[in-house]
Amino acid sequence: MRPALVHHIGQLADDDLPAYLYDLPGLREHVRAVRAALPRRVDLLYAAKANSDPRLLQALAGHVDGFEVASGGEIRHVRGLFPEARIAFGGPGKTPAELAGALDAGVARLHVESEHELRTLTTVLGDRTADVLLRVNVPVMLRGVSLVMGGCPSPFGLDPAHLDRCLRIITDDGRIRLRGLHFHVASGLDARAHLALVAQVMAWADRWAHQQGTALAEVNIGGGMGVDYTRPDEVFDWAAFGVGLCRTLERHPRVTLRIEPGRSLTAYCGWYVTQVLDIKRSRSQAFAVLRGGTHHLRTPAAKQHDQPFEVIPDQSWQHSWPRPEVRGEPVTLVGQLCTPKDVLARRVMVDRLRIGDRIAFAMAGAYAWNISHHAFLMHPHPTFHHIDDLDTPVADAYAGRPA
Repeated sequence: MRPALVHHIGQLADDDLPAYLYDLPGLREHVRAVRAALPRRVDLLYAAKANSDPRLLQALAGHVDGFEVASGGEIRHVRGLFPEARIAFGGPGKTPAELAGALDAGVARLHVESEHELRTLTTVLGDRTADVLLRVNVPVMLRGVSLVMGGCPSPFGLDPAHLDRCLRIITDDGRIRLRGLHFHVASGLDARAHLALVAQVMAWADRWAHQQGTALAEVNIGGGMGVDYTRPDEVFDWAAFGVGLCRTLERHPRVTLRIEPGRSLTAYCGWYVTQVLDIKRSRSQAFAVLRGGTHHLRTPAAKQHDQPFEVIPDQSWQHSWPRPEVRGEPVTLVGQLCTPKDVLARRVMVDRLRIGDRIAFAMAGAYAWNISHHAFLMHPHPTFHHIDDLDTPVADAYAGRPA
């Protein structure tokens, strides 16, 4: 953790905790490096579902080619911040109102998930036109993948056998323009595995286009770039991925590729900071009870992992009784919820941990606060701090609790 972040954590009052800290300079540096690693003919869209915090989106806006959204609410949110931004609208189960709202908002691409969704689109178009990609559940081989959305029975995308009927609908309607295909098949891939998947997808797309007697113009290969919570310092190899995509584009000189990463862009910029409220033992095992919990930071419960953390010692103990502590042994970090599932890290070795010490959970910039069950037990929401200049001793940061 950067020293200025540690200093800022030290300035937080107990009542400010739990707190989310977002490292905006770190985020900008990371996304700039990602953009620099990618070929020019690769469009970089940020998947807003990963974290839609307005300050994060503003930090990303100058470095991405647009945003991928998955609901009418996300369309309104992104369009409210960026009236001219390029938006792609994906995800299953789009309602007629959402499709109409997407057209009203000037969404650049609609990712069509089913024949019924395509037919629904024809009922809300009126005298407008729409540019679409057909999302295909393409038959590919996947092994050792943490999250699979395709290559198997799935609610996502169209089976290839249904594409012909969709093409007839598009041709007969005349207001819908097919721009290409969309394939978001899996998540949690390293660069080598992702490039192997791209090769399978592009080979299938080539065969399909040849059978149709058409040329591919756009292929969206989705996101899915892996984030390893067990090794926070190991980042997806964007340089190798960019080189591989260059080779792909050399074989497809007229194709524009598009990617939609979310977690792999913002996970590293966020920290969830809290405080040890109690230390107790049960059947010889140590537990540290923290302010907050998985109703604020859902990621470890959703991913079934130990969230990486740092201990920030606190010296302000003022009670007359001895300060409970754990020293040189494993401890399980839990929250304040009345459920045994409220676990942030299980039996992790610590040198020393005491009541009052602060815990900074790393990699909390994606699928953390925004997927958590905030209202459960009605604990206070965390505060939010956007650190925008890490060279100053105490950052000029906004802090506030959401309504």
